[in-house]
Amino acid sequence: MQLETKKFDYTPEEYLELEEKAEYKSEYRNGEIVPMTGGTTNHNKIAGNFYAYLKFGLRGNNYDVYIGDVRLWIPRYRQHTYPDVMVIEGQPIYTGTSTTTVMNPMLIAEVLSKSTKNYDQGDKFLYYRSIPEFKEYILIDQYQYHVMQYVKTAESQWSFTELEHESAILSLQTVDFQIELRDLYEQVNFAENNED
Repeated sequence: MQLETKKFDYTPEEYLELEEKAEYKSEYRNGEIVPMTGGTTNHNKIAGNFYAYLKFGLRGNNYDVYIGDVRLWIPRYRQHTYPDVMVIEGQPIYTGTSTTTVMNPMLIAEVLSKSTKNYDQGDKFLYYRSIPEFKEYILIDQYQYHVMQYVKTAESQWSFTELEHESAILSLQTVDFQIELRDLYEQVNFAENNED
């Protein structure tokens, strides 16, 4: 009986070809294809709330706001990922000829889950920081009122703000936008959080 060996060193092109045909999304991490875990309803509500309020709040300005399905390519670290929410100022910079993968977000927001929070706060933030346009990172806890905000203040310097109450206001620094945490967490039921 012959064992099937799994390939662990895919090229970005091979990943993109497989991703086009896949039934579910995967990230590309420097040669490895990593299936994404499914999101909870609370994760979806929080990402959707942030996207909707931000999209409405920035209308008429020169920003595009994207949610979950737009892929991000980080060339320095050879990473393809799907941030929960991205903001791009001006025109998106695409890889290749398709409009499915961008390279120039100025702001990224991730909704944290138990299985991804360490990666989102650690290596993924390191990868994001290599993007020249990237200036603000928002991490949103889905299990309680808790938001972490990182803002680039100078080359290799970031300031940190933490918000932990439903009446707290998240004031973005890269765009003119504010949101109360009670609106960000609108319709979220913390009692339902028993996933991964």
